[in-house]
Amino acid sequence: MGSTSAIEWTEATWNPVTGCTKVSPGCAHCYAEALTLRFHMGGRYLPGEAVIQTRPERLSLPTKWREPRMIFVNSMADLFHQEVPTEFIQQVFDVMAANPRHTFQVLTKRHERLAELSESLPFPSNVWVGVSVENQVWAKRRIPALRQVPAAVRFLSCEPLLGPLDLTGLLDGVHWVIAGGESGARARKANPDWVRDLRDACSAGQVPFFFKQWGGRTSKAGGRELDGLYWSEMPVERAVSVS
Repeated sequence: MGSTSAIEWTEATWNPVTGCTKVSPGCAHCYAEALTLRFHMGGRYLPGEAVIQTRPERLSLPTKWREPRMIFVNSMADLFHQEVPTEFIQQVFDVMAANPRHTFQVLTKRHERLAELSESLPFPSNVWVGVSVENQVWAKRRIPALRQVPAAVRFLSCEPLLGPLDLTGLLDGVHWVIAGGESGARARKANPDWVRDLRDACSAGQVPFFFKQWGGRTSKAGGRELDGLYWSEMPVERAVSVS
């Protein structure tokens, strides 16, 4: 399954894995869970019955996209979930390496497995790797693991932002920060000062900052302006078309 995406910081999604389990507070109101239960999109997120499924028939999808795309890998799952076989993760990375015209964005909450496997995986410049950081507790755990990964672009997704983040000493080796509030019927509201602090820390550290949304009942409900401006900074590194 793959499609164009309404997510502001990417252009398309590619889901060679479906299904997930909750691992930290940011997962509580998971949008992928809601979409799966509503539209039967593959994989299950039932209480106590999550089913992780690899989708080998989807591995070739990026090869069929002729025009260069920014691709969010596994928007509906976590590639580094403990139930995804290492061999399948390797296959996903092989596909990304074989398609240098695309830029692939891999985001995980399983920082320990990411760090564990990073030495054995290829990290060409078109593969960006990020970790979700929803509060200070997970910032201190996930960011040091991310910094061990030999990716050309390492990024943070501070979404849903559930508390203030002090990134002092943690932005070294990080190339991009995304922030955003939660959306959905039970959305937890992000304090504007938390977002401003992130913006200012990125500015001071010369790290590109992308503010995705304030959130609310829908992802677009609160807009995405911060102090009257749109923050849509991106890393300089990006794959280019290869003939």
